[in-house]
Amino acid sequence: MSNAESAAGAGEIIAALIREVPDFPTPGVAFKDLTPVFADAAGLAVVTDALARAAAGADLVAGIDARGFLLAGAVADRLGVGALAVRKGGKLPPPVLSERYQLEYGTAVLEIPADGVDLAGRRVVILDDVLATGGTLAATRRLLTRAGAEVVAAAVVLELAGLGGRAAVAPLRLERLHLI
Repeated sequence: MSNAESAAGAGEIIAALIREVPDFPTPGVAFKDLTPVFADAAGLAVVTDALARAAAGADLVAGIDARGFLLAGAVADRLGVGALAVRKGGKLPPPVLSERYQLEYGTAVLEIPADGVDLAGRRVVILDDVLATGGTLAATRRLLTRAGAEVVAAAVVLELAGLGGRAAVAPLRLERLHLI
C-alpha cells in the first residue's frame, strides 16, 4: 500500500471518529478533537500504521507535547526505533536545549534533553496530531537540527487548510493523513 493510499484510508476513519467542539478554546473556533480517534482501537491502529509508513527510514521518532507523545511511542514501536518527547518548557530536568517560538497569542518554549540522548547524525521524523500555523512544528525542527539531528520529514494526523502551516515548515517533507 502506498503512502497516499494509507493516508486516504486513515483519513476516512479520522473523518468518521473526529469530534468537532464549537467555540473552544475561544468563541468562533471549531476545535477538532482527535481523542475519539486515539481511543478507538481500530482508529489508533490505522493512524499508527499510516504514520509508520510516513516515518519509514527514520532511526528516531520525535513526538511533540502532548498528543504527539502517543503517536511517537506507537510509531516507534512499529518501526523498532526510539522515541523522543519534545516537551513544553519547564517539564524536563536540566540541562535542556530550548527553542522559543511565536504563537498567535504570545510565545512558547519547547525543550529536549541536552544530556543523555545523542542526536548528532540521527535521522528524525517529527510527529504531531494537528498542523495549523506550523509554529510548533517549525520550532521543533529548529531545535532538533540545532542538536545535530537530521530532520528528514514530519507527519501529522490532521492538517487545517488555509492556516499556512505547510508553508511554515517548507521545504521539509510533510505528510498528513486528513485535511480539513
